[in-house]
Amino acid sequence: MLSPVISALRPSPIQVMAEKTRQAIQQGRQVVDMTLGEPDFPTPAHIGAAAMRAIQDGATRYTPINGTPRLREAIVAKFKRENGIDCAPADISVAAGGKQVIYQAFLATLSPGDEVLIPAPYWASYGDIVAMNGGVLRPIMTSPDQGYALAPEDLAAAITDRTKWLVLNSPSNPSGTAYSREQLRACADVIRASRNQRFLVMVDDIYEHILYDGRERCTLAQVAPDLADRILTVNGVSKAYSMTGWRLGYACGPRPLIEAMTKVQMQINSHASSITQAAAVAALEGPQDEVARRRAVFQQRRDKLLEAFAGIPGLRTPKPEGAFYLFPDARACIGKSTPAGERIADDVALASYLLDSGVALVPGSGFGMPGFLRLSYATSDDQLEIAAQRLAQALNGLG
Repeated sequence: MLSPVISALRPSPIQVMAEKTRQAIQQGRQVVDMTLGEPDFPTPAHIGAAAMRAIQDGATRYTPINGTPRLREAIVAKFKRENGIDCAPADISVAAGGKQVIYQAFLATLSPGDEVLIPAPYWASYGDIVAMNGGVLRPIMTSPDQGYALAPEDLAAAITDRTKWLVLNSPSNPSGTAYSREQLRACADVIRASRNQRFLVMVDDIYEHILYDGRERCTLAQVAPDLADRILTVNGVSKAYSMTGWRLGYACGPRPLIEAMTKVQMQINSHASSITQAAAVAALEGPQDEVARRRAVFQQRRDKLLEAFAGIPGLRTPKPEGAFYLFPDARACIGKSTPAGERIADDVALASYLLDSGVALVPGSGFGMPGFLRLSYATSDDQLEIAAQRLAQALNGLG
């Protein structure tokens, strides 16, 4: 009945754990939920006000497929102002979330057997979207010792004649790894020197505003403008502006690719919500002080958790440079037994044990790295303190 591609899709590990968490909470259990990557702050008031004005002004009709002229102009200005990328409205794609932008890019370009290179750990949806469009995910393994950053020599070794895309997510979900200007230049050198000069690069910058320790914001098209005709820079309003439910993603890239993505969107959902588009204009053009304030809060949470985790046996947690996740190496816990005598066979079993202990997080196997864990610290300080205490007690109880 179902197509082979859809039948082969696995449920998102994030959503699986989120559903288990919801069930546990419904059963009356006290659980700190660290599964979902969603800011715990409300959408800034001026953005909501812009949406209400749009409704009152009657901005409720169809818009151009790639967004209203006003929104595309705001995105062009954002890319020039914040990223040093020169583009025009015709180079912009707007869709109902960054995930749709990514889906349309792969649908517009992948042929059966084309390979997509993605450093692991990687956002779980990348692999499924690649598979749905006939591609083959080729993970490039990274190491916690190097902060999960892609090594140029590993990238060079991974590129083949079948490579169609390289995906770079910075700061990364799930690791929080953020690439410096020097690291991006090194990647650009590999791309230029490769025998395969046809593959494209998707740079997912959705977490770019959640960057810590005064790190410089930079992106590949800015660092290597000579490669701009091969780079699709993806972004959106979900993470920086706490607009996850509004669903608005965008990208700039080579015009033939943008035009192909537009053809795809024409047959999927025509365009993003007109009201959300008006809100996105307010987000991009309005005051940014709240973004900076929330970034500082996230950094404080990161630092508190890292301090607490330093004393927990079995966890080795590299310091993330952005986003709002920790991705600890928990391989030392695999093979141990719980106080009830149950063996921890893998990271899925470890996540289940921790859920029973009152902390919900996601096994790293869903992100291409078995034996690791992902947790979101987009929750209150009180909840984070409780989570750290419960994690310490649960992992200390393993024997």
